[in-house]
Amino acid sequence: MAFMTRCSLFHSLVTMNRFLLLSSLLLLGGQRSSACPELCSCRGSQVDCSSRSLTSSSMPTSFPPGTTELLLHDNLITTLPNGLLDGLSSLRSVSLQGNPWLCDCGVLYLRAWLRRHSANHAEHVGVNCSSPPNLKGRLVAYLTEEEVLESCQYWYCNLAFTSFICLSVFVVAQVALLVTLTIFLKRFERLSKEARRTNEEIFAVGESSRENEYERLKDSSI
Repeated sequence: MAFMTRCSLFHSLVTMNRFLLLSSLLLLGGQRSSACPELCSCRGSQVDCSSRSLTSSSMPTSFPPGTTELLLHDNLITTLPNGLLDGLSSLRSVSLQGNPWLCDCGVLYLRAWLRRHSANHAEHVGVNCSSPPNLKGRLVAYLTEEEVLESCQYWYCNLAFTSFICLSVFVVAQVALLVTLTIFLKRFERLSKEARRTNEEIFAVGESSRENEYERLKDSSI
């Protein structure tokens, strides 16, 4: 009976510890998700990440869910990660100007988000393409789908050209190696023939010497 009581008590303690651990993890997770992002400053529901020299790789990956104003202007951001702003249901304004936006395939999310928030045209101002050259200065929100697809092809052409150059260098290196190997094999074959001919001549001279020595011994014995 005492054993059963101890087992029940132990089971209750384990269950309680699991509950406390789960509650702590949920509490910490909630606090972490609502915390102000690193490298940014927060004042109420405003998140200020402007003029921090942020890049697409160093910028925050999430923002507090209650954010109403997000400042991302005057950084080095070239593209926004897909879905970055979708979970911010309370968001009323975003400043994105002053960034060197790269208008290739990666700009599709930003373009779509700006078009969904077309009521606030102030957010479109200053969100201009910095590259590729044929789209430089264009407003991202007003890019056509054909222009974006052409920019993707522009990027693919550069990649294809680079791949072609690398392949050409590889082929030239292989041809040079093959020519060097062929020259080496021919030289080795020539040296082998000369060595074989020299051995044959030495063998012939040796045989001739032995025959002469035999003849001299034969004559002297007579």
